[in-house]
Amino acid sequence: MSRVLVTGGAGFIGSHIADALLAGGHDVRILDVLHPAAHAARPDYLDATAEFVHGDVRDGATVAAALDGIDHVCHQAAMVGLGSDIGDIADYAAHNGLGTAVLLRELARARFAGRLVLASSMVVYGEGRYACAEHGLVRPRPRRQADLAAGRFEPPCPACCAALAPRSIPEDAPADPRNVYAATKLHQEHLAAAFGRETGVPVTALRYHNVYGPRMPRDTPYAGVASIFASALAGGRAPRVFEDGRQLRDFVHVRDVARANVLALTVPEPVPGAFNVASGRPHTIGEMAAALHAAHAGAPAPLTTGEYRLGDVRHVFAGAELAAQRLGFRAEVAFEAGMTQFAAAALRAPSGVNRG
Repeated sequence: MSRVLVTGGAGFIGSHIADALLAGGHDVRILDVLHPAAHAARPDYLDATAEFVHGDVRDGATVAAALDGIDHVCHQAAMVGLGSDIGDIADYAAHNGLGTAVLLRELARARFAGRLVLASSMVVYGEGRYACAEHGLVRPRPRRQADLAAGRFEPPCPACCAALAPRSIPEDAPADPRNVYAATKLHQEHLAAAFGRETGVPVTALRYHNVYGPRMPRDTPYAGVASIFASALAGGRAPRVFEDGRQLRDFVHVRDVARANVLALTVPEPVPGAFNVASGRPHTIGEMAAALHAAHAGAPAPLTTGEYRLGDVRHVFAGAELAAQRLGFRAEVAFEAGMTQFAAAALRAPSGVNRG
């Protein structure tokens, strides 16, 4: 068994990865800054058998100490989501870009010879894959604000303006980040890939699709859409579904995501490269809102508002075949069962009031 450093291991996904590693007999050290946007105290759901280091991944001395005796690294520390507005840009660049760079520098200084698994995201793709009846596979341009304001949410063919059909997106699709968070996640991938080429360390980037499940933070602009909807329902409010609710996404349960990380760290031979971590079965945002609402008796029904955010993309869902072939990963939690379980789970208060 190995000793694994999980950066961001107190967070939503990182804590589940730590649990899965501990269940597999591995030793775990968690490094987490406990950012106030997520939590202001050590969460009570952390397994007491994991070693906890309160520190910032942007601090070289802290990272160097945390790497002592470590076999493998699972890098989850990052600011996530679209955030509040463009004013968050420096924080995203610092936590995601600089934090990753410092970690990589300290790994190189320590002559690290294990595996590095990086939490990436489907946001690096921007819009998903689309097909035009006349022009085949195309990459639509960023959606115009005038079209969104008029309720024209579907991106047209860039060549003929015809309607497009969304398709699942494979790992070799060109990256096209369309918001600040997406740009920083792609930057993390590029930095880690350069580090891997320079040092020979195998780097596996896991591109998470829409992750949901227990321990998501509530009532924060940095949470995912599932958490935002669940927060509304728990507070007796109608979830506000943006656009027309027909945006396609791939919702994958956090336990499946944790298992994908463990596989990347433990398969007999390291598997470098980028992999979609997804269920392979897309659903609309409206379907997700309806599934959560069904588990909240008496709560107001979801409200489709026509609102939009310029940083959002229309459709992005995954082809999951490469992760199955190379890592042996297949999602196990079905959408309906997972959403029902999630609706009954307490969300984590971002103020540090830990509610599991």
